[in-house]
Amino acid sequence: MTTSSYDTPRLLPLGDSAWTVEFARHIDPAVHGRVMALDALVNDARQHDPAFAGIVDTVPTFRSLTVHFRPDPDPLALGERLLTLARSTEATTLDGRHWLLPACFDADFAPDLAAVAERHGMTPAAVVELLCQTAFRVYMIGFMPGFPYMGGLPACLHTPRLSTPRKLVPARSIAIAGEMCAVYPWPSPGGWNLLGRTPLDLFVAGDNPPALLASGDCVHWRAVDRGEYSRIERALASGELHRQHFLSGAPA
Repeated sequence: MTTSSYDTPRLLPLGDSAWTVEFARHIDPAVHGRVMALDALVNDARQHDPAFAGIVDTVPTFRSLTVHFRPDPDPLALGERLLTLARSTEATTLDGRHWLLPACFDADFAPDLAAVAERHGMTPAAVVELLCQTAFRVYMIGFMPGFPYMGGLPACLHTPRLSTPRKLVPARSIAIAGEMCAVYPWPSPGGWNLLGRTPLDLFVAGDNPPALLASGDCVHWRAVDRGEYSRIERALASGELHRQHFLSGAPA
């Protein structure tokens, strides 16, 4: 992975109805902060600037923002306006919401925890403690609806994917691979190392927005035992508890 940044943001065409504004080749919070700042500026401009009225969606990623627009008689003019906004984020960063999410690390929820710990010369308890001390940044949502790619995994826990992916990963599994942490919102095949599980659904179709996490959010894990995990799961299912309860600063 290279660590070079561009002297100025790059404008890249994505078909005939989207532009991608790219800030750098590498991934880090400062680059992603500029992506999120541009996303906010573009979405604000859509509300009052006719030049941005044709924009239908924005998609932030690790180091770029893709802007989708309706067919426009002058897409080049829109591209230049996007670059102007991008350059104005030079010294600006933007963070999202802060979450404190429960996680259970019992053995049946964490089939790879012991192997990851052994690989790095640690105990499973030390791995869990380190995970719960770490602030994870949501860089992007991808792979499937609600799946968060989260950076910030300590270097001492960087772990390759499994040599043979699982045919079925349970929903809500907390996993690591390479330098990333993630949560599987749905049952699916997957090759990441499973270290625990959260009682929260990462994607609920009836909620607005349906995805719990968004690009720019910060996530901390809080270890819970099986009893508390089940209690939270039941309270969420009954409507007694809502996912917004786990925003940092939400009432207890």
